[in-house]
Amino acid sequence: MKTLEEELASLPEPLGKELARHRFDAARLVSLAKRLVSGSPTDNHVKGTLAPPRPEDIVDLESGNPAIDERRRQVGLRMLAEGKVAMVVLAGGMATRMGGVVKALVEALPGKTFLDLRLAERASHERAAGRPVPLWLMTSAATDEKIRSALGAELDGYRTAVFPQALSLRVTAEGRLFRDASGQPSHHAPGHGDLVDSLRASGLLDRFIREGGTTVTVANLDNLGASLDPRVLGLHAEHGLPVTCEVVDKLETDRGGIPVQHEGRTVVLEEFRIPPGFDPKTVRVFSTNTFHFDAKALASTDFPWTYFVVQKKVDGAPAVQFERLINEVTSHLGTRYLRVPRTGSASRFLPVKDNEELAARRGEIEAVAKARGML
Repeated sequence: MKTLEEELASLPEPLGKELARHRFDAARLVSLAKRLVSGSPTDNHVKGTLAPPRPEDIVDLESGNPAIDERRRQVGLRMLAEGKVAMVVLAGGMATRMGGVVKALVEALPGKTFLDLRLAERASHERAAGRPVPLWLMTSAATDEKIRSALGAELDGYRTAVFPQALSLRVTAEGRLFRDASGQPSHHAPGHGDLVDSLRASGLLDRFIREGGTTVTVANLDNLGASLDPRVLGLHAEHGLPVTCEVVDKLETDRGGIPVQHEGRTVVLEEFRIPPGFDPKTVRVFSTNTFHFDAKALASTDFPWTYFVVQKKVDGAPAVQFERLINEVTSHLGTRYLRVPRTGSASRFLPVKDNEELAARRGEIEAVAKARGML
C-alpha cells in the first residue's frame, strides 16, 4: 500500500500542474495527515481562559457626535483621493446551495450580478475620488477562469486584478489520499485564511505600498453591504491599530466568528473553536468577516497559521480537509472591533448563502445598492 508521500509523487500530470500553479504544499499536507492519524492533538478547541469582550473593545460606527463622524468621513475621503485604499473581495466560493455556480456571476438584482455591483460601487468611489481605486478579487481554482472571462477588458492587472488562492487535496481519516467516486484525487481551496499569503504572492500588495497605499479592506463577495465607507476608513486610520474587524449585533441563528477575550486578548474565534466550558451566547456580537488592514502590517506579519480539521462528505463518502481562517490574524495583530448596522439601507451585513436568502434580501440589497452608487 502506497504512503501519502508516494501517492502525491504519482499524481496525474494535469492535476500536478494545476496544484503547482496554486502553490500546493505537499510537505504540509503530509505533516497534517500524519498529525491526524498519530494521535497528536487535532482538537480545534482553543486552550486557556475565555471571557466575553470588554465594552471598550467595541466601538460603534455612529459615534453620537456629528462632528466626530464628519471628521472621520473627511479623513476617509482624503484617503481615497490620495490613493491610499484598496478593496479585496473574497471570490473563491462556489454557490453550492444555488446549484453549484460561481457566486460572483449570480444575479443579485435583476440583470446585475454580484460582480457587476462590486464594479459599479468601485466606479462610484472613483468618480468621487477623481482617481482609480484598486479592486482585487481572490479567486479559487473553481472560480478563477469564469471570473476572469466575465471581467474581460476590465481586467488590467492592478486597478482591477484577480489573484488565486492556494489549492490542496483531501485525505481519508487514515491519512491516505481521498479519492472521489470516479477514483480521482479530490482537491479543495483551504479557506479564506489564504488571503494573506496569496495577496503577498500576487505582488499587488508590494506595489500598492510602494505607490503610497496604506489600507486594505477585505470582504466577502456576497456581502454587498460591506462597501468602502469613508467613515469606516477614517475611524480605522484614527485608532491606529493594524486591524479593524466589523461586527454586528448577533441573532440567535448566527453561527460563525465572535470576538472573545482569550488569555487577556480580544480575538475572533469561530464557534467550533470554543470549548464546552464557555457559552457563545454570552457574546452579543458577531463578526461579518469584513476587515480593514494596515497594508504594511499585512505585508510583514509572520506567524504559524493553524490548519483546522474539517470533516466533509464528498460523493457520499467521508473526507478530511485542512483549512485556515482569516480571522486568526486577530490573535497576532492589534484589532479594534467596530459595530455596524445590519438592517436597512445603512446595513453593512447582507450575506447571501442560498436562493431563498437572496430572494428575502433583494429589497435590502437594492436599497443599499441605490444608497451607495451601485445603481
